[in-house]
Amino acid sequence: MDYTPEQLERRNRSVWTRVQGIGAGIHFLLFLASTFMVLRFVTTGQDYELTTAICVAKVLMLYFMTVTGMFWEKEVYGQYFLAKGMLWEDVGNIISLAGNTSYLVTLIVGAEKSVQMMAMGVALVTFLINFTQFAIRGVRAARQRRLAQARLSSAR
Repeated sequence: MDYTPEQLERRNRSVWTRVQGIGAGIHFLLFLASTFMVLRFVTTGQDYELTTAICVAKVLMLYFMTVTGMFWEKEVYGQYFLAKGMLWEDVGNIISLAGNTSYLVTLIVGAEKSVQMMAMGVALVTFLINFTQFAIRGVRAARQRRLAQARLSSAR
C-alpha cells in the first residue's frame, strides 16, 4: 500500500525514518554475521560463545527496531502498532519476534546447543521474510517519493 501524501510527508520528516534506515543496515549485518556463525558452528562445532554473542546482539537489535518502529508508526499512521498501512509488516514482525525470542528462551533454559542453533535458524528465516517485507516497502516509498518530486518539478 502506498502512503497518502500526508503520510509520505510525515514519513519524510520523521527522525524515526532515519533511525530505522540506519538500524536496518546494522540489523542486516548482524543477520549475515549470525547466519555465518550459526552455519559455522553447526558444521565445525567451533566458537559457540562468539556465535551466541552475535545471535543475542541480533535479537536485541530486533527488539530495538521494533520499539523505534512503533514510534515511527505512531508518527506516520497515528497508532503504535498494527496500523492499517503496516498490518502485514507488523504481523511479520510479530512472527519474527516470536522466532527470535524462542532462541533466547533456549539459551535461558539451557537447552542443548543443537536445539539453540535450530531455534536461531528458524529465527533467521523469520527475520529474512520480515526484512524482505520492509525492503519492498522501502523501495515502493522511494519510488512514490520520486514521482511526487517529479510532479512538483513539472508543475513549476
